Amino acid sequence: MNTRIQFSDFHLSKELGKAIEDMGFEEPSPIQALAIPLIQAGRDVTAQAQTGTGKTAAFGIPVIGKIDPAKRVVQAIVLCPTRELCIQIAEEFSHLLAHLPKVFVLPVYGGQPIDRQLRALHSGVHIVIGTPGRVMDHLDRRTLSLHDVHTVVLDEADQMLDMGFRDDIELILKKVPQDRQTLLFSATLPQPIIDISKRFMNKPEFVKVQYAELTVPKIEQSYIEVKEREKIDILCRLIDIADPHLTIIFCNTKRRAEELAGKIKARGYRAEELHGDMKQSQRDRVMGGFRKGSIEILIATDVAARGIDVDDVDMVINFDIPQDVEYYVHRIGRTGRAGKSGKAITFVSPKDFNKLREIQHYAKVQIPRMPVPSQSDVAETRTKAVLEAVRETIQAGGLETFIRVIEKETEGDLNTVDIAAALLKMQMEERLEAPAEKREEVDFADTGAEAGMVRFFLAVGRQHKVAPKDIVGAIAGETGIPGKAIGAIRILDSYSFVEIPKENANEVYTIMKERTIRNQPTGIEPAAGKRAY
Repeated sequence: MNTRIQFSDFHLSKELGKAIEDMGFEEPSPIQALAIPLIQAGRDVTAQAQTGTGKTAAFGIPVIGKIDPAKRVVQAIVLCPTRELCIQIAEEFSHLLAHLPKVFVLPVYGGQPIDRQLRALHSGVHIVIGTPGRVMDHLDRRTLSLHDVHTVVLDEADQMLDMGFRDDIELILKKVPQDRQTLLFSATLPQPIIDISKRFMNKPEFVKVQYAELTVPKIEQSYIEVKEREKIDILCRLIDIADPHLTIIFCNTKRRAEELAGKIKARGYRAEELHGDMKQSQRDRVMGGFRKGSIEILIATDVAARGIDVDDVDMVINFDIPQDVEYYVHRIGRTGRAGKSGKAITFVSPKDFNKLREIQHYAKVQIPRMPVPSQSDVAETRTKAVLEAVRETIQAGGLETFIRVIEKETEGDLNTVDIAAALLKMQMEERLEAPAEKREEVDFADTGAEAGMVRFFLAVGRQHKVAPKDIVGAIAGETGIPGKAIGAIRILDSYSFVEIPKENANEVYTIMKERTIRNQPTGIEPAAGKRAY
């Protein structure tokens, strides 16, 4: 019987629950499972947890649950040591508030023009996330009032003390009402942290989460630096080059796993997804196929992967870098089992490098960077495979008829080396006609767009709840062209039109044919001039 705590056990508002689902959290991480019920019960909490354990959501979820949107005053304040962490926490709060547009969060930190912060504070915010120095600055200016604060969070408390913020923290805590709730999160609990806990907290509950040890010496670990829009092509190259017997690809959300499985299967790979929302009969069917080898690639989420116990997995690929450091240990442990060796490759986008550093630090492992596999690497691998097949065919014999044909041809102007090379070239060209690598060069002619632009038809419209920001976000996110470069957008009931700069048109057309907007296939095609209207 599964007794694991689920997010539904926290009785969250439907808006907060939907945001958590959108963020891809299938179930609470250990620190969330421990801390959230205590915080919801109004207890002060001192938590020992490293970065990368999901601790921001551990305090963010219950703090947001206590906010009264109708009162435009500061009701919660989060103190953290650096501007980078301040921005990171504010971004996570923004994701949690995706369906609560009337709750406002403001990050305040040095290095940002203070005028912008002053305007936001004057108009009214509910949650302030700030560095102690900049918060003190606003208190001195009397531009920030803490009279209505019911919750204070000290995040990375040990780091704040190391940076000399102890006096500022104590002054800030003295300006917050005595009957507040105080939450302290720290990677370590040295004596100064214990002193603050005793002085400023009311009978705090202590919770602690430790990392699992990484004991997988036979796993060859590496990472590839890759842009989001290049992930699928590079994934296919990796699989083609390594030619593993069984592969597990990890995604952070069930929606992501479903989408990736569809795209991989469309390219001819024997793949299936596995996630927590599948019925047991579906999971059993997929796992049965994977164990027998009729399914070669399993695309899984972290929750679903707990039940995977297969000894012959050659390779694990983290298509998404894991949300929780501990998940990395669990994921790569799916390969290199029963005394065998295995490979674990992690895709790292530019925004993921902080998370990669956390994984290396807390899992006590150095993960080397590997070069991005090129199409020529795939060609070389496939050439070797063809030549190996040729050797096996020669050893098998039965070539007499074909030898006579070749001997006859070499009596003319051909020689055996040229014939062999030409046959190999023909074979390779046929094998390398892969959809992942073909880029259509289309002459779009007149699509009725402004000068220098190409107008595209999209098979999504109002009835699909599509707004201009969805179209801009999808195209910019998948192709990398700046959102501001995208031209006029017109949305009708069942379809839309969008204009793209001519120099980007081929790339957008090729990439977006395989993508979705609000989970709907784009159906992208060049528009048929002004007649389309």
